[in-house]
Amino acid sequence: METITNQPTPAAILQTGTGFMASKTLLTAVNMNLFTFLAKGEKTGQDIQNKLKLHNRNLYDFLDALVALGFLNRTGFKETAVYKNTVETNLFLDKNKSSYVGGILEMANNRLYPFWNNLEAGLKTGLPQNETKNNGQSTFDVLYSDPKKLSEFINAMAGVQTGNFMMFSKKFNFSSYNSLCDIGGCGGHFSVHIVSNNPHINCVSFDLPQVEPIAKEVIKAMNLNDSITIAAGDFFTDDFPKADIITMGNVLHDWGEQDKLILIEKAYKALPEGGALVVIENIIDDARSKNAFGLLMSLNMLIETENGFDFTFDDFNRWTKKVGFTSTTLMPLVGPSSAAIAYK
Repeated sequence: METITNQPTPAAILQTGTGFMASKTLLTAVNMNLFTFLAKGEKTGQDIQNKLKLHNRNLYDFLDALVALGFLNRTGFKETAVYKNTVETNLFLDKNKSSYVGGILEMANNRLYPFWNNLEAGLKTGLPQNETKNNGQSTFDVLYSDPKKLSEFINAMAGVQTGNFMMFSKKFNFSSYNSLCDIGGCGGHFSVHIVSNNPHINCVSFDLPQVEPIAKEVIKAMNLNDSITIAAGDFFTDDFPKADIITMGNVLHDWGEQDKLILIEKAYKALPEGGALVVIENIIDDARSKNAFGLLMSLNMLIETENGFDFTFDDFNRWTKKVGFTSTTLMPLVGPSSAAIAYK
């Protein structure tokens, strides 16, 4: 009898369509510090229940779902089970490690998750669907006016970019440069990685005045006050500090095309001949068919901003050429992220 192969299957449709279940399970575990707790050593279900103050009902469904999703390891079964982190969750989801990336997941749980329920409204209106929806303020006005939300946002940005910052600081050739200014530097984490791996570089982390105390605390804790300066200002109204390298991590995608061009031109003016503009983003592939994360992040810009969107390397080339940069290159980083680099 003939065997039929390559039959259509709804598996991918169902997996993606119900993906919010897996997402919320992981986000909940992060938000309750489960992985930080397990970083101290393997624990029984009862240990976890007591620590996280969980009900008996569905305790093992929750923990075993994390096992099935690949975020926990387990020996034993139900009441006899012992759980521990995987290598990845132990490295990236333990709050006590510098490699912690859970900040973006905390923000996803506490802010973004409910906003994405309004994606359809955003697609039909072209308007943001976050806290700004009813009060007319911009996203950053809302975030920067609330210390708790600002701290969560800064931790989120640090978390989502940690792997990229680490890789770029080691992969890029800094031998011809002596200074770097990180525009929209948030908590100064990018500068920390740069000077930790390239001690000859002097860094300036530039962001709004509300961020300055947080950044200074980060730099002080790392004992890097001599190598990193925190500068306060508005990158639309103030000139960029002059430096051999200007960096922007997840900054350009917050803005529409005209504002992107303004920021790129300001970077060009702040750089010397031979200087470099480095933009670290989830650069979408030029065919717009492979980098799903970059495309989804662009949809997130619809949810979060008035005009922001993610972009391709072709877009970056067009914008940088327009303001005078002479050449560009693309450096793959972690996962869907890349460093788009333009040279003056």
